[in-house]
Amino acid sequence: MIFKRPTLWIILLIAAAFALIPAVTGDIALRESLLLGAVYIILASNLNLMIGYTAYVNFGNIAFFGLGGYIGLYVVNTLHWSLWPACLIAGCVVSLLALVLGSGILRLRGAYFALATIGVNEAVKAFVTNFQPFGGASGMYLSFSSFNALGGARHALWLAYFAMIALMALSMILSLVIKRSRFGLGLFAIREDEDAALVLGVKAPLYKSLTYAASAFIPAMAGTIYFFKNGVILPEQAFDLTLSIEAIVMLMLGGQGTVIGVALGAFAYEQFRGFLLVSSTFSQFQLVVAGILLLLIVLFLPEGFMGWVYRRVPRLRKVIE
Repeated sequence: MIFKRPTLWIILLIAAAFALIPAVTGDIALRESLLLGAVYIILASNLNLMIGYTAYVNFGNIAFFGLGGYIGLYVVNTLHWSLWPACLIAGCVVSLLALVLGSGILRLRGAYFALATIGVNEAVKAFVTNFQPFGGASGMYLSFSSFNALGGARHALWLAYFAMIALMALSMILSLVIKRSRFGLGLFAIREDEDAALVLGVKAPLYKSLTYAASAFIPAMAGTIYFFKNGVILPEQAFDLTLSIEAIVMLMLGGQGTVIGVALGAFAYEQFRGFLLVSSTFSQFQLVVAGILLLLIVLFLPEGFMGWVYRRVPRLRKVIE
């Protein structure tokens, strides 16, 4: 039973801390920092479903986040729907598109699949940039009146923050549920040896397509909330390939295939990234440092932080997944 897993309660404690600390202190700067940390955890946790569970490297995961943001803001701004149904619509539409798309590109393996995912992101970006209902290259700007349905801008920003924390917790719980399920065992079999998994009866094409679609759902909803909070969405921000690469660094840092480890890696990287951005020395070398960090992880800590912890305290595998 999932409710008997200590990891579930750790997830809920993390979410509660994220929600309560800024609310109690009233610290807006802390709220914004934690919100960005929550976004990174969402991206890394859902990317983990593909990389950590199936060993399919997806460089274009940010396309789900950006496209979800565009669809959600279009529903709010043009159709004048509330934020919450807009999030659900964005998640469902992007997941359906991912399911259809995944059934095609997941026939590729290894570097060919990784390159195809970059192409997917660039293709979606090019489409959105030239799609006038989405504002084209100028992007979309949210009408200020859109915040009124949520009690005004101040109240809406807090609601958006709490919704993002809920999605962060949901991402981690989804990762845990899949990991502990029979479906998850099939994914791990694909990760270890896909041909052998097929011989043993694992429906690899279906499993991979469903996982690809599942990894799109929550990032699409998170994109809607994130860009709703910002009040504007632009193609270069929504489909920034850099963020997909950074998500892989977060994943490797925490430990691919883990639940809590990926979240810790994402949060630690977000804090480190924030330090670099405000540093007069390293502000222009953020990606260089990220690349060096990834190289060091691959060479000296391939299992990430959680792998290092498990080697020293093996019993923690049953407590922290």
